[in-house]
Amino acid sequence: MKKTYTFIIIAWTTLSSSILGQDVEGFYKQNCASCHTIGGGRLTGPDLKNIHLRKDEDWIKKFIANPQAVINSGDAYARELLSESRGVVMPKVGGLTPFIIQSLVDFIIDESSKEKSKYGSSAIADRPLTPGDIVKGRALFLGVTKLKNNGPTCIGCHSVAGEGLLGGGLLGPDLTNVYGRLGGKKPLAAWLASPGSETMGPIYQKYPIDEEEVLPLVAFFKDKTLSNVTEAGVHDFNFIIIGFVGLAIVLVLFDLFWGNRLRSIRRKMVEGKI
Repeated sequence: MKKTYTFIIIAWTTLSSSILGQDVEGFYKQNCASCHTIGGGRLTGPDLKNIHLRKDEDWIKKFIANPQAVINSGDAYARELLSESRGVVMPKVGGLTPFIIQSLVDFIIDESSKEKSKYGSSAIADRPLTPGDIVKGRALFLGVTKLKNNGPTCIGCHSVAGEGLLGGGLLGPDLTNVYGRLGGKKPLAAWLASPGSETMGPIYQKYPIDEEEVLPLVAFFKDKTLSNVTEAGVHDFNFIIIGFVGLAIVLVLFDLFWGNRLRSIRRKMVEGKI
């Protein structure tokens, strides 16, 4: 019986390793590639090539499991990474297990050993941004132009200063300064091509933002970052104006329908009919 259990455990471990080995690259692509390259330089997060030579595997695994906890512990290297990423904290990836974390570490080490990893650069074309891109990107953000793969409209979850009559959604963060916050064109383009957050990741994995849509959105966000518009002032003012206009319309309608009723009653009282 003991030998049977041992055989089952070994077989299951081998099968699990085989299954994850085939899918760990997909896991990395979905959850890591938007912020990291392996040999292509910094995006929002650091280049992961040879990370195992800079920090030991135990540290790497702890950081992958819970980045904020390592930062909060006062770890000097984690604080340095936070500073280099302009205060953007690596999100905690859902569904991680010790086995998956180890497989990710092994994958990064294996890719680091290659002369040129396929994750050494962004797949998005690096061309100059144009004024036409800004116009196209704004239309995509507002939903005037639908995303090619039918992904949800950006403004449904996010706001940008001065865009939308009453602003945007509150589910996601304000994106007015996202261009500067993430570090510019290349990191932002990589994020849009493969969002790694728990909310956006599963959605845009099924309905990805097309390559031809990424740079226009980047151009739009860059323009907003450079415009220095204050979101609260613009949207609060619009809300107040619309509120006053709405109140005036309600009062006029009230007078038209309710006022006539009161005048007809007074007329009957004056004429002695009531």
